[in-house]
Amino acid sequence: MAYEPTGKPRGFAAMDPVDRREVASKGGKRAQKLGTGHKFTSEQAREAGRKGGRVKGKGGSGTRASKYA
Repeated sequence: MAYEPTGKPRGFAAMDPVDRREVASKGGKRAQKLGTGHKFTSEQAREAGRKGGRVKGKGGSGTRASKYA
């Protein structure tokens, strides 16, 4: 079955932005409560920033796909 866009938003995209934010917030809070969420330490955040700068600085379009092409 081929994918044919209908032009209408579906799923989360079709929801009211306020409702969508509320549902996403509940999911994040639940993940933290269960211990399955992740909080970056300051060192992890620094390393992620360094990696992002290296990828973007390689002259490509800056997208993930460009690393594998």
